[in-house]
Parts: sequence; C-alpha cells; structure tokens
Amino acid sequence: MSIIIKQITYIHPDRESLFQNISFSLAKGQKVALIGNNGTGKSTLLRIIAGNLQAASGEIIYQEHPYYIPQHFGQYDKMTVAESLHIDKKIVALNDILKGNASAENFSLLNDEWDIEDRATAALSKWNLDHITLFQRMDSLSGGEKTKVFLSGIYIHNPSVILFDEPSNHLDKESRKQLYELMQNSNATIIVVSHDRTLLNLLDLTYELSADKVEVYGGSYEFYKQQKEEKMYALQAQFEEKQKELRKARNIAREVAEKKQRRDVRGKKKAIKEGIPRIMMNTIRNKAETSTAKLNDMHTNKMDDIVADMKQIKQQLPDKKDLKMDFEDMSLHSGKILITAKGVNFGYSDKVLWQEALEFQIRSGDRLVISGQNGAGKTTLLKLILGQLEPTKGTISRAHFRYLYIDQDYYLIDNGLTVFEQVQQFNSRKLTDDELRVILHRFLFTYEMWNKTCDKLSGGEKMRLIFCCMQIDDNAPDMFILDEPTNNLDIQSLEIVTNSIRDYKGTLLIISHDAYFIKEVEVDKEIILAGG
Repeated sequence: MSIIIKQITYIHPDRESLFQNISFSLAKGQKVALIGNNGTGKSTLLRIIAGNLQAASGEIIYQEHPYYIPQHFGQYDKMTVAESLHIDKKIVALNDILKGNASAENFSLLNDEWDIEDRATAALSKWNLDHITLFQRMDSLSGGEKTKVFLSGIYIHNPSVILFDEPSNHLDKESRKQLYELMQNSNATIIVVSHDRTLLNLLDLTYELSADKVEVYGGSYEFYKQQKEEKMYALQAQFEEKQKELRKARNIAREVAEKKQRRDVRGKKKAIKEGIPRIMMNTIRNKAETSTAKLNDMHTNKMDDIVADMKQIKQQLPDKKDLKMDFEDMSLHSGKILITAKGVNFGYSDKVLWQEALEFQIRSGDRLVISGQNGAGKTTLLKLILGQLEPTKGTISRAHFRYLYIDQDYYLIDNGLTVFEQVQQFNSRKLTDDELRVILHRFLFTYEMWNKTCDKLSGGEKMRLIFCCMQIDDNAPDMFILDEPTNNLDIQSLEIVTNSIRDYKGTLLIISHDAYFIKEVEVDKEIILAGG
C-alpha cells in the first residue's frame, strides 16, 4: 500500500469532534477523489495526512512523505517562491559553492542536485510563470499564480504521493486543461479534494467522508453519483416498507386490544351473572390486566424495533429539500436589448486591455459567460457593463435594468450579523420567523447555525445564504452577475446554486472557468477576451 490511514480522529480546539476513527488506504498509483458535505473535514484530513495538522489519535503510514498543494496560501505570503517550494537552501548552497565556498555543509544541503535552479526555472515556465523569480515574495502573486507555483513543485520534486486541495481554484481555462493533463498522465498516488467535477471525473475512485467512516465507490464522480442515487432509492424503498410494517403492527395491536377488551367485558358480565365472589373477581381482573400488559409490551417492543430501523435508515437518507427558487416573473420582456458595445476597449495611454475591440449585445434572457485567461480583463469588462467604468475607446450603451452582482468576496453579506439577522434584512414580504426558519432549513442552515455570525461562514455557506435571502425577498433582479461562483464551494453547495439559477428566466452573466458548471446552467453565449 502507498498510504494507510488508521483510526484517525480529529477534535476541534473547542472539544467538538470533527470525525472519529477514520480508516482507508490507497494502493500505489491510485487516484482518489475525497468528497463529502460541507464541514465534514476533507481539507482537515488532507492537512493531517500532509503532516501540517496533528490528529487526536490514529496513525498514518506511507513510504514517502506526500507533496501537498494547499487551498489557502496566507501562511506563505511572507515567504519567497523558493522557500514555499522548499528549495531555497539548496539554491543558496549551490550559489555559495559556485562562488568558492565549498564547505561540507553546502555540499550536504545541495545533495548533488546541481541542476536544482534550472529545474525550478523550467518548472515555473511549464506553468507560464516565466515572469516570476525564485526569490520573489509570494504575497506579490495572484491566487492563480500561487496555485501554479505549487503545481510547478511537482515537476521539481517528482513526488510519488500528491495531495491536492481545490487545485483548480483561481486557474483559468488553459491552466485547468494543463492540470487535467497532469492528473491523467501522473503515475503518483493522488488524493484530490475538489468541487471541480470535470477534474473529479478523471479519477479512479471516489471516497466519501462522513463523521465516522470513509465509504469507497469504485469509479469516477459520475459513477459515484449513479451509485449513490441507486443506494438512496433502495434506502427509500426500505423506509417505505418499514412504514407499511409500522402501520400494520399498529393496526394489529389496536385490533388485538379491542378484541381483548370486548372479551374482558363479556367475562366480567358473565361473572356477575353467575354470582362469582368479589375476591375471585379481583383475581380474574388482575390476571386480565397482567395479560393485557404483556400483550401491550409485546406489540410495543415490535413497534419500537420497527421505529428504530426507520430511524437508522432515515439517518442515511438526505433531507428532501425543494431548492428551486420560484421568483416572480421578470419585469423586462425577453429579447429587450440591455447592453450594446461598439468598438469597446479600455486602458491607459496607448496600452489597451484587448487585442481586438469588443462588439456585442446583451439581451434580456441571454445566458452568457465571459471567458479569458487570468489577467485578460474579465472583471474590468463587468465594470464597463455596469457603468462603474467608461471605455477609453468605443461606446457602450445601457438600458435601465436591475441587477444583482455576487462577487468573490460576497459583499451582500454583512459579516457582523448573525445568519438569522441577515435573512431578516431581506424580509420585504414580512414573513413570520417560523417561515424564515423553514426557508433557512431548506438551504441547509440548521438551528445550530442561526445565531452564528456571518464572518464564521465558509464561502459556500455565504453563497447559499445569498440565494436564501433572494428566495425570502422574492424580488428577482433582471440580471444575475456571478463572478467565479464555484470557487470555494463544496459540491452540495454547488448543486444548490445550480438548481437555484437553472430555472431563472432573467439574464445570466457569469465569469467562470468551470466548464461543468457552465454547461449545467445552460449558458448559450460567450464573450472571449484576448489580452492586448
């Protein structure tokens, strides 16, 4: 085996258990998707396997220490690129030797890797990072560049075990394609935590993490979905069968009790008629009561067993939630021209963003994606469309329309409010508190989360909360604008967002590199940006 995880338990500093006694293994060269609902601890488990976090108990066995690509990079901001890649000491030793300092320590640090600097530069170049130096600080890089720095480390170190935590976050379309090719061609043992379903479908196995186990599905994410659905159908059938058993058991118990009661009444009347002494009557009554109690206990035990079975099955079934957002009809008729761009470009002095001036129209009901490499000016184009910027060349005309812009920082959410206070801000329909709680529950906000402040929410939870607020407000904008909506979302949250906007009849404008998501929400037009 390449990796063996034995009885791993992690407990939060507040003493709340995240998962307990998790065990699984990977054979050499296996590629596994690690999935699970938001909050199950997928990233935490990766950090434990990587050695960056201490488990409360358990053991991890591997032949070679894994190479880890993190989701968040804040801890590396004060480091150089070389330090983040753990090659800084080798490069310093190499340069010292070349300058004449042939100490034993330098030779030991270099460990005969005389080409380390050339390999590192070539690896960065593979990810189009030729403009970055090895001793440049990480906080000077964009999110996509930071991800690609760590991806370049794979070519430098050639690890046999790799852990990926949301590796396609911040990557543009071309870089994602390169990541997919790396994943397919690698001979390493790989564990991937990701919401990118295109990536997940390239992997051999799917492991689903829950609080007390990892369940193995022998195929890609699409195979997992199919198997999971079949399992849910089977469990639902079992649950319905148990419901029938319970109804039948209750009917039998009632019929037996009624028969027993009628028989006891007849016996009592007969005893009175035959003049049986009172002491004998009491004995007969006591025997009847004892018999009735035993009979009731027998039926109660049987019904308790059925109810216990139903509870166990119910725990494995997902909550049934209607997550479709039924908005009022749009105020704009379909096909109305909202935006017209003629010869549009933007820049300073003689330098402009785009090779070719932009010519396009956006009509009510259109579903568009703005695509282009990182730095191509996608966010700038959004600001031009919304009138926050004006083009330096060409013209852009705008009709009046209401829009909702959901950016990557979720500015609509007030981090100082609790979850319940946040939805109250959008309660224009004066729904009761109970009605608000029902809608919160539908969007997976349980009772325990209602008093949590919004700054404690994950990106996926904030996105869900925005759509929950929109459902409560029931006043849909004419245009939804989503800027990289799938970044930092788990798959469960992704499905909620997808379901929420698939049937939306207004105009949809998306910046996204997630091809699977773009297809799911039925985008039919594209504005492609090429840098100038």
